[in-house]
Amino acid sequence: MKFFRSLLAKYMLIILLAMFIVQIAYLVLALFVMGIAKTEEGINNTRYGEDSNKNVIEEKWHAEANKIKAIELEVIEQLFENWRGKYPEASMFWVGEDGTLLTEVNVKEQLPSEWTPAYTTKFIKERYDGDPFTVIAFLGEDETNGFIVLEIPRLVLNPPLKNVYQQYGTFVFLGVICIIIFFVSISFLFFRGIRKRLLMLQDAMEIRDVDGIPIEMHVKKKDEIGQLELSFNRMVCELRDSKNREQKEEQLRRELIANLSHDLRTPLTKVRAQTYSISKEELSDEGKHAVKVLETSIVNIDRLMENLMSYTLLMASKYKFEPKEINVIRFVREYMTTWYLVFEKEGFEIDIELNSFEENKWIVDPLWLGRIFDNFFQNVLRHASSGQYIGVKTESTEHYDAFVISDYGKGMNNESNAKGAGIGLSIVDIMVKGMELDWDITSSESGTIIKIIRRKKLSE
Repeated sequence: MKFFRSLLAKYMLIILLAMFIVQIAYLVLALFVMGIAKTEEGINNTRYGEDSNKNVIEEKWHAEANKIKAIELEVIEQLFENWRGKYPEASMFWVGEDGTLLTEVNVKEQLPSEWTPAYTTKFIKERYDGDPFTVIAFLGEDETNGFIVLEIPRLVLNPPLKNVYQQYGTFVFLGVICIIIFFVSISFLFFRGIRKRLLMLQDAMEIRDVDGIPIEMHVKKKDEIGQLELSFNRMVCELRDSKNREQKEEQLRRELIANLSHDLRTPLTKVRAQTYSISKEELSDEGKHAVKVLETSIVNIDRLMENLMSYTLLMASKYKFEPKEINVIRFVREYMTTWYLVFEKEGFEIDIELNSFEENKWIVDPLWLGRIFDNFFQNVLRHASSGQYIGVKTESTEHYDAFVISDYGKGMNNESNAKGAGIGLSIVDIMVKGMELDWDITSSESGTIIKIIRRKKLSE
């Protein structure tokens, strides 16, 4: 059963159908031709009986001409009338011994009244094996009595099949051409249908649904292309199931991170409280150093949990985002005052140079922009403390305005005890792009330069 649904079986059916139609067409044409031929033959037999053969006609014409004893006009005309009764299309005439045209019957062309030897020779030459079929016979047994001429159109004497071919050959040829065109048309429609279905399959592969997965196809047939469409639909279903599982796993992972971040804050708060209590006791220098390291670790863990929470919310598009127009120069200048004492306490050289842009007002979320600066400044404190330098400046070019944060640390590629998993920079990347800004980072052994960039529009 599977074979009969295949494209190969359908094409073989077209071939067999074409062969069958060709055979049937030839059979019909043959019957048609034979029917007409028999009709023609019947008409000929009705008209001429068995005397439709040219040799028979020629022999009888000579025989009847030789039988005439009395060479008289009435006798010749009676002979012509008898032959015309048998052959209505025939024409006859009598030329006397002196070359005079004595009588004619059913002659279509203009004959000369006087026949010269030259004209007679020319006439015989033109009529020899020509059309009409011409028989010339002398009267009686004496050649001086003149001659009589019988002319019959060759179309009348042709075999019936030949006449049919001459009359209907064009129709037979056109019939064969129509059969060929029919077969070519069926083949064209067959392969056009295959091509159309393949193009539909290609479109289905390129079109994406709202979830970014190709759409399923409606399978109408169970041939090879239909099986391919079914396989494609199964693949789409598997992709959709896989994406659903991935989304569920991602949701579970986010919930797990959020829950862990929340649950860890309670014991972390207790550890911080106990650490503070210990720091109030009389401790040795080593004890004081250990408490300080412990406090630093607690701060780092707290910051890590906060970053994990923020990253999870950002990936789930649940982090609060409220953009508005603010003066970024004033915002950064005021924000630096909250960090100035921190860097000064750690012994950093602080270099702040904030010049106005052509357009100081940016549409950003102040909390997001503050979080970006927090992450950068925390990285400087954690990873670039050896350089003891922090610079915050502005930079303007023809194409962009930017805030530039630089340090003299050992670079981001340098291994550090405080080096984390890079979640902070991932958060920065998401927030910067969410506010339609760009950022760029350049790091080497002599320091790191970070730029927060706002591209200028053409209208500006």
